[in-house]
Amino acid sequence: MRILLADDQREVRSALRLLLEHEPGLVVINEAAEAQALLATVRAACPDVVLLDWELRGLQAAEAVQALRATCPRLRVIALSGRPEARHAALAAGADAFVSKGDPPERLLAALRATEV
Repeated sequence: MRILLADDQREVRSALRLLLEHEPGLVVINEAAEAQALLATVRAACPDVVLLDWELRGLQAAEAVQALRATCPRLRVIALSGRPEARHAALAAGADAFVSKGDPPERLLAALRATEV
């Protein structure tokens, strides 16, 4: 599974990369720290999954999932947020799953595995 990390905090991207690099079948293909880089990378690489910080700098969250899927129709999006209350908005906007940044790593890995086709 080819994964794009999209979060404006370098520490969060690094922690996610470290977690995912130890999981068989998961490959982090790139990272984006803001919305323009996210869209450009999705256009260029069409990853299988985007781990998307719901509060990503420059992102119109409610429209982001549709814009990403317009670029790459089979893309799956897992929304991440430090605000658990963002769950409803993310899922209503079309995210495939939502994981709070405060959840244990196993929760994120389970969400990734659940999106596999």
